[in-house]
Amino acid sequence: MAGKNGALKLEKLRKLMAAVKVPGVEGKGIQALVVKMEDAHQSEYIKECDQRCRFISGFSGSFGTAIITMDKALLWTDGRYFLQALKEFDPPDAWTLMKYGVMDTPSEAAWLVSNLPSKSIVGADPNLISYAAWVPLDNALVAAGHRLIPLKENLVDEVWGEEQPPLTLQNILPHPVIYSGERAGDKIEHCRREMQKNQVTTLVVTALDDVAYVLNLRGSDIPCNPVFFAYVVITLQDVHFFVEESKLTAEAKEHLIEEGICPKYHPYKELRSFLKQNSCVNGENEKLWISYTSSYILHNDCKDVRKHTTITPISLMKTIKNSVEIEGMKAAYIRDSVALVKYFSWLEDRVKSKDKEITEISGADRLEKFRQQQDKFVQLSFPTISSVGPHAAIIHYITSPATNVPITDQEIYLCDSGAQYQDGTTDITRTLHFGIPSDYERECFTRVFKGQCLLSTTIFPLKIQGNHLDSLPRRYLWAVGLDYSHGTGHGVGAYLNVHESPIGISWRPNPDDPGLEAGMFLSNEPGYYEDGKFGIRLENIELVVKAQTPHNHKNRGFLTFETVSLVPIQTKLLDFSMLTDTEVEYLNAYHQRCLTTLEPLLQKEEDRQALQWLRRETQPIHK
Repeated sequence: MAGKNGALKLEKLRKLMAAVKVPGVEGKGIQALVVKMEDAHQSEYIKECDQRCRFISGFSGSFGTAIITMDKALLWTDGRYFLQALKEFDPPDAWTLMKYGVMDTPSEAAWLVSNLPSKSIVGADPNLISYAAWVPLDNALVAAGHRLIPLKENLVDEVWGEEQPPLTLQNILPHPVIYSGERAGDKIEHCRREMQKNQVTTLVVTALDDVAYVLNLRGSDIPCNPVFFAYVVITLQDVHFFVEESKLTAEAKEHLIEEGICPKYHPYKELRSFLKQNSCVNGENEKLWISYTSSYILHNDCKDVRKHTTITPISLMKTIKNSVEIEGMKAAYIRDSVALVKYFSWLEDRVKSKDKEITEISGADRLEKFRQQQDKFVQLSFPTISSVGPHAAIIHYITSPATNVPITDQEIYLCDSGAQYQDGTTDITRTLHFGIPSDYERECFTRVFKGQCLLSTTIFPLKIQGNHLDSLPRRYLWAVGLDYSHGTGHGVGAYLNVHESPIGISWRPNPDDPGLEAGMFLSNEPGYYEDGKFGIRLENIELVVKAQTPHNHKNRGFLTFETVSLVPIQTKLLDFSMLTDTEVEYLNAYHQRCLTTLEPLLQKEEDRQALQWLRRETQPIHK
């Protein structure tokens, strides 16, 4: 489709929709098409060949659902992407933005029920929609007299045609026990114990980070994510590995054997036939564990076998880091903080010298170079958000040559970035002003900081869900009628995905959240965004640790956070008069940790500028 614009894509897609042959219905086609921003593994970040939502709408964010009818095109996304979507829609007048989390915005199902003609047919690719999303949509449509049908061919792919990028796969490498802290064979045995508890004979693993974690392997099939395309099926006797075997290095195969696994290898695309063939082998004695977060088509392939559909035990295992992973994550954040200090000191110097060649893109590129200098660096953990002024108000802004602007001392600069190291995954956001911030910017920044401080220092009961903590960092913004439209925190993997489910801190209830336990890593990132003017976000990564309390009601156990990010918070942007003594003490203690930890690592001659910046930015403040 090279050279064809969004209007032509929609026109061709609608012709294909009208031509779909619906079983039992002559010449009707489908009246609506659902396009999810997912791959066959329901990944958050996806390869170019799976960017169907972006291809058809122009929207390049990481979360969204498009619905196309014969006369309308709509896209649902959350507050991270409202401004971005409106800027990217192609053509802008053909698309309607539906804002998740905003009052009066109907769900996809509610909109379809209210807007479709009587007895309409809705189509979707069952490979790219989870069972959890398919079933309620199907139920809502059927109750309203409509139908949801699985399409045999992906219509967006047909529009895309030969221009659709191919699925390219990279080599798969071992993740040694010096980083993982636990042999793959022991992880498999843990799964089998959980299977026996639930009277399950087979566990199907479809999430890419679950596969990488349980086998202690890593890859690079998806940019910024050290995962690879594969499935795993665990029985009480065997491990079946569905993978492009040519991509497994000799070291990776040997590694599996050394870690206590002798898998049975199958071609990557044979999982569906395997499930169809094996679902009825043991009849009534068979019970299969396949998470409802897996694709609808895989659930359908399991036929009538009894199913256990909660999230996999691997999803819960990987959220609680062992002692080796915890120390690796801490070490990664120290090295990463060194890179950030070098970058911000360099950037401030270049901005003050009025270097007009320092732009959002060149700044992000320089930060990546500083990270590449750090030991155990592999790649970025997501594309760097390097944003100036109004661009910072676009929560997940990604710079392009068309939008790239200089970084100056006239506007706020927001930098959200992270990296993949062999011993950990990092993510951090800092907001700075290299000139003189306005009183309003300082007030907003201070309220964001106060919220971050409150969450970081709070004490909470063991196993409380993150949803119950989300209002704490919003308190000082809410007090004056301000808010932010994204969650406050997400789980972080250990050399895995930077967004690690099912834990998180958000206003959205999450039934899969197992509750917080010591050893989990989460982000703490409140913010505030003034559309068209500026954006503020402060993000630290927190390790959940046991809290020392004078009481322990009914032996419940209490927890708190330990901050592992060690980059100074710019005090120039704070209004000291708004801070309490406790907040001043917290910030001074945090800055002392930054200085004490990083100063010994900045002793080379080429580090002099960064060291001076670090010492200045960590000076104690006083009310």
